[in-house]
Amino acid sequence: MSFGYNILGFGSHPSRGSLTPNVLYHIIAGGGGGGWANAGAGGAGGYLTGEFEIIEGTTYNLSIGGGGAGGTGGGSQSGTQGGASVFSNLSAVGGGYGGRYDADGGVGGSGGGGGYVRAGNSGTSGQGNAGGNGIGQGPSYGAGAGGGASAVGGNATTSRGGNANNGVTITATGSNLLVAGGGGGGGENTGHDGAGGFGGGQGGGGNAAGSGSVNTGGGGGGGRGSGSPSRNGGSGGSGVVILVYDKNRTATFGANGTTSTTIVGDNKVSVITAGTSFGVVFSS
Repeated sequence: MSFGYNILGFGSHPSRGSLTPNVLYHIIAGGGGGGWANAGAGGAGGYLTGEFEIIEGTTYNLSIGGGGAGGTGGGSQSGTQGGASVFSNLSAVGGGYGGRYDADGGVGGSGGGGGYVRAGNSGTSGQGNAGGNGIGQGPSYGAGAGGGASAVGGNATTSRGGNANNGVTITATGSNLLVAGGGGGGGENTGHDGAGGFGGGQGGGGNAAGSGSVNTGGGGGGGRGSGSPSRNGGSGGSGVVILVYDKNRTATFGANGTTSTTIVGDNKVSVITAGTSFGVVFSS
């Protein structure tokens, strides 16, 4: 049996080894929300991958993390952290929130970017990277990008908010899934917006901040600086869990989950896109 996957940013691929039966997992947590007004972007949800030896008839827990909310002007807030995604005893940490204009980013799977006068924060070891820093200078008054699975979030420059780096590419489903990129840092006005990474929202500038894409764990973009449209931060993208196992095995999922299963070559690939605290049982 051959597992199809491609991982960027975490070194060598996990080997198939000799475990029987074995499941390859990709676990992506929800991305963090971007902050309000010249604000840092949300960090990508944490990313875990490897192999897991299953025992038939055992129930393994699953949960899919939601994306963090973007900061709003009503409370001049930073964003909120994304939710954790879980398979068995393995938990990917939600992406860190983007700091509002005068706040540091939050710690997370990947760290959130700092507001325009503040610093980004750290990611979780083995799951992601730190967010970028704001610059505190015009004309951009730019904020930091969220960290991603493959690299740290970009620092702001005098010309724009920080650009996020790309996340990871997963090929197990038979197509390229681009996931776990940070959001782009917010800037003052048109042309000052930072770019989002894989699944991450564009930073606010000429337009309102973008939200992370569903089931990518992308971070939300940081809010723009002045005037209209909205200065609110973008929401983070929800997470996802992907399980790859022998096509001759069956996975039975609890009713609370939203799942789809396809056959790709010699493997079954189950993509779990929503649900909390439900189980999966494998059988032959």
